[in-house]
Amino acid sequence: MASPDETIQICIQMLQNISEDSTIPRNIRRVADSTKSVLLDASQSIGLRAATAISMIDEVSNDPNMPVHARTRIWELVSQLETVPLD
Repeated sequence: MASPDETIQICIQMLQNISEDSTIPRNIRRVADSTKSVLLDASQSIGLRAATAISMIDEVSNDPNMPVHARTRIWELVSQLETVPLD
């Protein structure tokens, strides 16, 4: 099992891939960039960063314009973030 720091790095890479995918609507790519910034903010605890990221991603996960492949990636990303402990 990956450490929380490794999990965050994996999620940052996943968000980078989402934000660079031109088949994904711009508003979703914008949220991916914002979420990546939240995960990179070392001034907050790792659990708080993960919880904030999940909240941000959850808001766009129900976007009707999101392609199916992007929705699958978003769900995979949320699953990864949920493994980060909150303490």
